[in-house]
Amino acid sequence: MNDAAVVILAAGQGTRMKSRMAKVLHKAGGKPLVRQAIDTALEIAPRERIFVVVGYQAEQVRAEVEAAGVQAIHQTEQLGTGHAVMCGEEKLASLGGSLIVFVGDCPLIQPDTLRQLALQQRGDGAGATVITTEVDDATGYGRIIRDANGGVSEIVEHKAATPSQLAVREINSGILCFDAQLLWEHIHELRTDNPAREYYLTDMVAILIRAGSRVTAMKIPDSSELLGINNRVELAEADRILRARKVRQLMIDGVTIEKPETVTIDSGVTIGMDTIIGPFAQLTGTSVIGDGCKVGACSIIHSSVLGDAVEVFPFSMVADSRLDAHAHVGPYGRLRMGAHLGHSAHVGNFVELKNTELGAGAKSMHLAYLGDSTIGEKVNIGAGTITCNYDGSRKHRTAIGDGAFVGSNSTLIAPVEIGEGAYIAAGSVINQKVPAKSLGVGRARQVNKEGWKKRT
Repeated sequence: MNDAAVVILAAGQGTRMKSRMAKVLHKAGGKPLVRQAIDTALEIAPRERIFVVVGYQAEQVRAEVEAAGVQAIHQTEQLGTGHAVMCGEEKLASLGGSLIVFVGDCPLIQPDTLRQLALQQRGDGAGATVITTEVDDATGYGRIIRDANGGVSEIVEHKAATPSQLAVREINSGILCFDAQLLWEHIHELRTDNPAREYYLTDMVAILIRAGSRVTAMKIPDSSELLGINNRVELAEADRILRARKVRQLMIDGVTIEKPETVTIDSGVTIGMDTIIGPFAQLTGTSVIGDGCKVGACSIIHSSVLGDAVEVFPFSMVADSRLDAHAHVGPYGRLRMGAHLGHSAHVGNFVELKNTELGAGAKSMHLAYLGDSTIGEKVNIGAGTITCNYDGSRKHRTAIGDGAFVGSNSTLIAPVEIGEGAYIAAGSVINQKVPAKSLGVGRARQVNKEGWKKRT
């Protein structure tokens, strides 16, 4: 389908969302609606032939469009769907082939459905083909009006429909595929003689028929694919469906998901075979999970990379971090802001790493905060250790060499360096360099004052 082009309509505000944010920036399945639409389009058309019409909060929506590597078309005034397509005439009219138009707030449409739409339009030799479905409650949708032979004669918008037309249950999805050459020949015949005073793209159906072209419909049985987002209730339903699809596909691909109805997995997450995901886990953003991993119950993994055979024990949080193969974290561990666990490194309960590298085979098993640190291989960090990385105005780093041993309840005041193989005595406050293979002791002498309690 290299000659197909796609236009995604994403210029409206979406007033029924009752939000200060453009509707297409709201998320379902872990992505903004406009990114879901773009990702669907990328399955059926080349990147350079995908265009998104932006308008309300154009700068923010354009940022999502450009991040996806496709092109934006600016609709300065929102004068209807037909006007939105006309705004792209300069970029689109020379492309030829088929032109698929769909709305950016319809995140459940499947790529195969759009592919079949284009194939049917070409096979029928139609000026346009529209996706339709039947619903019990058609409120707010345009109605498909058929002629005596069962063909499409027109699409009537809800606001312009007569009582008899409102009784029709077959609805317009807002997803059409045009013969691009015919579309551009006739698009300027659109008029605003309707209650909304807008240019309706759906009016192209009647225009093309008058011009002698056929308009056909592709009626699909699963109306959930066409769910449009107008409010938070519909947004939540779309989110549920997208996540259920994702979980199902992962299980088909060899991932074990315990109590899948409780798990949250974003559409951008990748998980390898034989990985086990525990109940109520959340895997979000662009996380990549390797083969044979275990993610424990109620853990949260966000935009992080886990190598093969990594284990994240229950109730742990890993964000924007990397765990090499066979590393362990948790339970109740927290890794964030670029933390990195080397091969077979272990982080235990109530240990937090921030912007810290823990080398291969190193361990910090209990009650520690390790911030802005570079920690070598096979280092042992005792319980209660803290790297004091902030002096009140700036952050500083701590460096701990390979094979060092840091005793329990030690406080390392950055910037500071602990040499290879060095030992830090338990309970020490260290603010000066400890040379390799040395023992660092930073304790005050103990003083016992006999009878102090009675006197005070």
